[in-house]
Amino acid sequence: MADLDVQPKKRTSWLPWLIGAIILIALLIFLFRTCNKTDAVASTTDSTSTSTNTTDTNANSTVGATTPAAMANNQSNWDSIDRNNAPAASYNEITNKDINVRGNDNYGIYSLSENILFETDKATIRKSAEQNLKQLAGSINQRFKGGDVRVYGYTDSVGSKGYNKDLAQQRAEAVRNWLSTNGGIDSSHISLNAIGEGSPVATNATAQGRQQNRRVEVIARKPQ
Repeated sequence: MADLDVQPKKRTSWLPWLIGAIILIALLIFLFRTCNKTDAVASTTDSTSTSTNTTDTNANSTVGATTPAAMANNQSNWDSIDRNNAPAASYNEITNKDINVRGNDNYGIYSLSENILFETDKATIRKSAEQNLKQLAGSINQRFKGGDVRVYGYTDSVGSKGYNKDLAQQRAEAVRNWLSTNGGIDSSHISLNAIGEGSPVATNATAQGRQQNRRVEVIARKPQ
């Protein structure tokens, strides 16, 4: 009987295939991440471009307007005026005793009591108050023409702070509107500050003190 030379079957090795698969997966992951980074850079670039365009648009829309820095400087100038302790002033053109004047060569503070200008809890200027406002506007145009003017509204502490703030704002606006419409003062030079019940000049515990606290003050400055 002839001898049969039977060779054992060779086992197929999976190791090279496994290594190849791992390399392929790693390559795919690398390519995927690279694509994502490219998209992210493109997105950031587009966002930056959009932001730049928005900034340019805003810059164009504020040409000729007051910048934030200028506004802050302007506010600082008003805050430098000591409204409560300014020295009394005497202006020859102010003959009405209802108008109290304080200040110096650089600014003037004209103060009018609420009962001179308005009915109780109202913000409509009395007809009888117009003579006072004419005299006040004439003095501003004589001494501070071309300068900035700010109208401050004050109340007593009766009622809520929100109500008092709103009433002070409405009254300051009424005086501002009168000065620009009838007083010959450029409205672009008039600003408002509604104080409300803050900064009282007298106690709110008495009727007399509350009356003193209900007032409107008009501050005029020489041109800067």
